[in-house]
Amino acid sequence: MPRQDSTGGKQKLGPISKQGDQYLRRILIVGAHSVLRRSRQQPEKYPWLTQLLARRPFKVVAVALANKMARIAWALLARGGIYRAPQLVAV
Repeated sequence: MPRQDSTGGKQKLGPISKQGDQYLRRILIVGAHSVLRRSRQQPEKYPWLTQLLARRPFKVVAVALANKMARIAWALLARGGIYRAPQLVAV
């Protein structure tokens, strides 16, 4: 989880902490890299990532995606349930 250094009402996220399972963190990052490579081949399937890649460096987006995947996994484990991929909205 990124360290938060907020000042003047503006949130700034710092480096990811090294607490927790190093292997799990590495696997999440590797999985995020895989999804990002896939999103470059099929940008229409991953609009959120495509827009983020246009603004941020590849590895920063990979960490953001890994964080999102970790939050989804935690929510599924904590509350129980089955993952359902979000449906794309036609524009």
